[in-house]
Amino acid sequence: MLVINNFEEYQSHLGKELGVSKWHTIDQPQINKFADATIDHQWIHVDKERAESEGPFKSTIAHGYLTLSLIPYLWKQIADVRNIKMEINYGIESFKFSQPVLVNDEVQLKAKLNSIVNLRGVTKVIIEATLIIKDQVKPAYTGNVIFLYHFI
Repeated sequence: MLVINNFEEYQSHLGKELGVSKWHTIDQPQINKFADATIDHQWIHVDKERAESEGPFKSTIAHGYLTLSLIPYLWKQIADVRNIKMEINYGIESFKFSQPVLVNDEVQLKAKLNSIVNLRGVTKVIIEATLIIKDQVKPAYTGNVIFLYHFI
């Protein structure tokens, strides 16, 4: 795991891959809980029998937003940003979904530091986030996440 203690250490990684998370399996109970939380019970996500018989993937698939919601959890496995008063999930940009994540697929996040700037004491970083699906050529998605850090 990458440890970052201050702006200068963060900045030294500009343009570089920061690392990858551990593999995470997206199972049907997680998909069902996400469906309940978001009130999105589309059959392609929650109806195993119908997805197997009628669906294009012959399986249920994870919600795209479920896979996006994993970013903070998986990011914490890549980088330990220390000496901060606060970290803010500031935004997401330019996400493209390339391939669905099927139930029981294993995914991992790959992160690259695309931009870092000091905004009068607040560090703004843009991380290129790619969600890799185990044994697949194309990723689930690629896009940019923006974090703000208030270093001590």
